[in-house]
Amino acid sequence: MIRMLIGSACLSLVALSASASPEFWKFEWPQTDFETTSVDNWVEILSGGPPKDGIPALDDPQFIVVRDEDQIGEREPVIAVEIGDARPRAYPIRYLTWHEIVNDTVGGVPVAVTFCPLCNSGITFDRRVRGQVLSFGVSGKLRNSDMIMYDRETQSWWQQALGQSIVGEMTGAQLTQLPTWMESWAEFKARNPDGLVMAQPAFNRQYGRNPYVSYDSSHKPFLYSGDMPPHGIPALARVVRVGDTAWPVARLTKGEVRENGLVLSWSSGQASALDKGSIANSRDVGTVRVRDRAGNDVPHDVMFAFAFHAFWPEGTWRID
Repeated sequence: MIRMLIGSACLSLVALSASASPEFWKFEWPQTDFETTSVDNWVEILSGGPPKDGIPALDDPQFIVVRDEDQIGEREPVIAVEIGDARPRAYPIRYLTWHEIVNDTVGGVPVAVTFCPLCNSGITFDRRVRGQVLSFGVSGKLRNSDMIMYDRETQSWWQQALGQSIVGEMTGAQLTQLPTWMESWAEFKARNPDGLVMAQPAFNRQYGRNPYVSYDSSHKPFLYSGDMPPHGIPALARVVRVGDTAWPVARLTKGEVRENGLVLSWSSGQASALDKGSIANSRDVGTVRVRDRAGNDVPHDVMFAFAFHAFWPEGTWRID
């Protein structure tokens, strides 16, 4: 939710940060039930800069066939969504960086494709919960540097990394995470020559540019005051999270890992979304896949180590 100065050699913050309280937020969120919440310490929630919907989520996105797409770099990351017999869809990070949430329906399943740049967290959720189909927007708030989403139907707040409602009448409700993953555009095309890719949204944004230049080379996360990860793991090192267990991506680069009934693999060829000003020209961070022993894709997230530790402080680290 911050915007980094494009082309700067250092991390340049251009967002206001301020803590507040429910009494203050009620003016901005008059329909949100702040009496119902799982938040114990309100000072954890900060403004990331933009107001509610200042980062506009996308609804009913348009798609084009893979062969007609000629703007996306081969190494640029996309979130691959493959559900049932529906044509596979790619959601380019070049767009999600600027919108963070896409509300869509794939194979009859209402989904929210989400990306929080500050945590490198790219997760797809089923939007059906408690008998309702919800649609999500960007609140402009952060908790442990992670995006807080809100649903438009009840104005409840949701923690993106957890997929769980933390404020409002939906508090405690859990979204179902779907088995999607981030890979390079080249990988998606090779596997799905007849697939679909989200078309460029009709907004005035510098799509393909990274507004968080050098962020994943930083030593400290933005607007985060919690504990650093254990075992000497750098705060912004990428880890693979499955449930409450994390594997450092650096470990996967040494070879396939078979543990906990899972097969975790890594291959080169995917660019970081948070390195250089041009995503297509950013350094290689590779693609992670997580499957069960039968070869089925497993819901997971590739996030920064600090975020895993913040939301799963008692979580398990598989470091060797």
